[in-house]
Order: sequence, then structure tokens, then C-alpha cells
Amino acid sequence: MSLFLASLPLWLSGFLIVIVPTALAMTGPILVRRRWALERLTTNNEIAGFKFATVGVIYAVLLAFAIIIAWERFADAESAVVQESGASATLYRLLAGPDPDATATRAALTHYLELAIASDWPQMQGEKESGDVTGALTELYAAAVKVAQNADRQPAVLVEMFRQLDSLTQARRARLHLASGIVPGMLWFVLVCGGCLTVAFTFFFGTRNLRAQVLMTGTLAVIVFMGLFVIVSINHPFTGPVHISPEPIEGILADFGHR
Repeated sequence: MSLFLASLPLWLSGFLIVIVPTALAMTGPILVRRRWALERLTTNNEIAGFKFATVGVIYAVLLAFAIIIAWERFADAESAVVQESGASATLYRLLAGPDPDATATRAALTHYLELAIASDWPQMQGEKESGDVTGALTELYAAAVKVAQNADRQPAVLVEMFRQLDSLTQARRARLHLASGIVPGMLWFVLVCGGCLTVAFTFFFGTRNLRAQVLMTGTLAVIVFMGLFVIVSINHPFTGPVHISPEPIEGILADFGHR
């Protein structure tokens, strides 16, 4: 469900996550007032107020914790893309030279990056990975091994070359892993149920001004569901309008072409 919501346009996902639940929440006090008289509801105010304060604080801490964790993992995915592009640039420079093996390895690196943009990014939107890109990475390793076997290069250069290749591989695995979603299903269950219960708690307070109570309930619902909207928007770092683009890798490819 979170993948489906994250893939929608922001206005549509915001409507489904924030506007619709808030509208339903604002009808709650009206329906409760029709079922129970004001005098009966006002008896809940004193005791329920203390309980609501506790419930609200607990849920606010949980929601803030989830938002921070989701944002940190989103930043990790962005860092993985930057790391992959940086390792590629360093590897390209270490492979400088006119010998055929180095030229073939640079071509294999360029092919891998182009295929990552053309195939990996669309696949990551659906929580998948591209087998073609994995094959291109395997070919890149084979070309690098051939350079190490045949070329007359300093051992330190070869060590650094494979270190950068390993860094590139780890960065790809990190972005593929994070593309599958950050927030686990159990936490989603707690966040959604906790948000609904926190908003529903306000239905059983009693105030003489029903309109004011409805507006206060709506305000609380907007805050709660906007927090959930933020988490949904960044839960899949490579899906939907709020996503990580392959711009760093595109910049490296442009630099390769210039060279």
C-alpha cells in the first residue's frame, strides 16, 4: 500500500492520506454528539484530558521517531548514489591509458552506468532490480581482472582500483536495498492505528460549541495525517514525485564524454 501511495502524484496522495481521513475525523464528534448528550460527554473532560495528554505525547514521540528514521534512510540512499558516482569517477581515472584492456574496462564502466540509469532506476520504482545491470557489473569486474593480469601497473594502483570497484558495488547494493522501503509493516500498523485512535479519542470530549470541537478535531487530524504523509512520500527513495534522481551518475557520464 505504501508503494502504491508513494507512486501517486503528490496532490492525489495528499488528498487520500490527509484530506479524506481528516474529513471523516471531523464527522466523528457530530455522530457522537447525536448518540450521547452533551451533559454525559462533559463528565469525561476532566479524567479523559489527562489520559489524552499521555496518549498524545506517546504517539507524537513515535511519529517523530518514524519521520527521523525515514529521513535518515532517505539521506543514506542519496549518499549511496553519490558514493557510486564518486567511485566510478575515481575508477575511470585510475584506468587512464591507451592500452586495449584499460580502454575496454572504461567502456565497460560507461556501459554499466548508462544501463544503471536506463534500467535500474525504473526497476527500483517497483522495488526490483535489473538483471542486465548486474550482468554489466559482472562484465566490469571481468575487464578489471584482465587489466590486473595483463597491464604493467603499480600494485598500489591496482589495489585502489579494486577498492573503488568494491565501493561501487556496495553503493549499488545499498540503493537497491533501500528502494524496497524503509518503514517495516509492523511499524506502519502501529503508526496508522495509533493515529486513528489518537484522533478518535477527541470524539468523547464535550464542549458546548460543537463547531469549535469539530475544528479542533480537524486540526489534530491534519497534523497527525500530515506526519504519515511525509513518511509515505520518502518511504521509497526511488519512487514517486519525492525521489532520488540519477543526476550524480549522469554528471559523471557527461564528464566521461568530455574526456
